[in-house]
Amino acid sequence: MEKKKVIIVGAGARGVVYAKCLNEHAEQIEIVGVAEPRPIWRERMAEEYNIPGKNVFEDWAEPLKRGRFADAVVLATPDNLHTEPAIAYANQGYHILLEKPMAPTAEECHRIAKAINENGVLFAVCHVLRYAPYTQKLKELLASGCIGKPVSMQHLEPVGYWHQAHSFVRGNWRNEGESSFMLLAKSCHDLDWISYVMGALPERVSSFGSLTHFRPENAPEEAADRCPECAVESTCPYSAKKIYLGLYAEGCREWPLDVITHDICEEGINTALRKGPYGRCVFKCDNDVVDHQVVNIEFGTGQTCAFTMTAFTKPAQHRKTTIFGTEGEIYCDCNNIHVYDFLTDKTKSYDIRAEEEIVGHAGGDQAMVDAFVQALVNNDPSHLKSGADETLATHLSVFAAEKARQEGCVVEVKTV
Repeated sequence: MEKKKVIIVGAGARGVVYAKCLNEHAEQIEIVGVAEPRPIWRERMAEEYNIPGKNVFEDWAEPLKRGRFADAVVLATPDNLHTEPAIAYANQGYHILLEKPMAPTAEECHRIAKAINENGVLFAVCHVLRYAPYTQKLKELLASGCIGKPVSMQHLEPVGYWHQAHSFVRGNWRNEGESSFMLLAKSCHDLDWISYVMGALPERVSSFGSLTHFRPENAPEEAADRCPECAVESTCPYSAKKIYLGLYAEGCREWPLDVITHDICEEGINTALRKGPYGRCVFKCDNDVVDHQVVNIEFGTGQTCAFTMTAFTKPAQHRKTTIFGTEGEIYCDCNNIHVYDFLTDKTKSYDIRAEEEIVGHAGGDQAMVDAFVQALVNNDPSHLKSGADETLATHLSVFAAEKARQEGCVVEVKTV
C-alpha cells in the first residue's frame, strides 16, 4: 500500500509531538512537508523527517499554492491561526488533524465545521483525552452499568502553579487578545471530555472565576521586573530561576525548556531569562486570563457536573474525576479507576498503567494519532471519536460558560 502523505503546519511544541506520533506509523505515513515561520523549528523538523527543500515553507499558505501534494495536514498553528488554514486546506481536499481549540470564536468554529462538511474531508480536533486509555476504560465501565445511572460528576483540572506561570502568565496563552480565553485555551479538553463521558451535551451553564493572584498589586515592594535582577526572587515560588534552572538540574531537556530557548544549557537558560519573556516577574506581565474558574453544567438528561480549573496546585498532577451513580461511585485520576458498589459496599480498582504505556495526556496523544492514521489509511471516519459537528457542539458549551462567567448569569447552551 502506498504511504499516506502528511504536511505539518506549525512545527512548535505540539506540532513536534504529533509528528513523532505519526512517525510511529512510518510504514503507513510519510511526513512530506512542513510550514513554520521560525527558522530553527522549521529546519529541525525538515532534517528530522528528511523533508525535501521544495516542501519546506515559512507560511501556512505557501503549500496551498502548489496544489494538493499530500493527503492530510496537521494544523498546529497558534489558536488565532486555525480558522483560515483549516478552511483553505479543507477546500483543497486535505484531511485535517487540528490542534485544539477549534477556533477562538463561535462564529469561526461554525465556519470551519461548514467547510469540513461541504468538502467531505476527514477531520479531528485534538481532543486527546477522549482517546486516552483511562477514558476508554471509564466508558466501558459506565456502559456496563456498574454504578447504575450516572447522576452527577465532579471534575478537577489541576493546572499546576509553574505551568500556569509558564503558559498563562509569561507565555503564549497569557493574553486573551493574542490567543484565547483560559477556558477555551486550557479547558476545552475538559468540557468536551465531560460531555463525552456523560453521553450528553450541556443544556445550561453557570460559571465564576477571575485573575486573582498574578496582578501588579500583588507584587512585593522590592520586586524587580525580571527574576534575575530581583532582590526577593529566592522567596518567590514563581521565580523563573527556580522553575527553569530547577527543571534543568533535575535532568529536563525538553518542554518547557525547549520553549524558552533553543540553547538548553545553564548559560542558555540564564540568557533567555535575562532577555526573553519567560524571565519576567509574574506580577508584571501583560497577562489577563483567569487563574481559576468553576463551571456548573446541567445536561438535557437532568445530569449535572461541577468542573474546577485552578492554577494553584502542585505540578504534574493528573485530572481527577468522581462520578456519582444510582448504584455506585467511580473515582479516577488517569492512572487508576476505583469503582465502589452500593450493594456490596466493596471497591474494585483498575490500574490503567498496567494495561498501557502512559505518556502524553495519559496516553491520549498517541492514541488519537493512531486513530487518525487508521481513519486516513482506511478512509473511514468511524475511527475518530468526534467529528466537526460534535466538536462544534462541545466548543459552543465553552463559549456559553465564558459568557456566563463574564455576565454573572445562567446561559442556555445552543449546540447548533
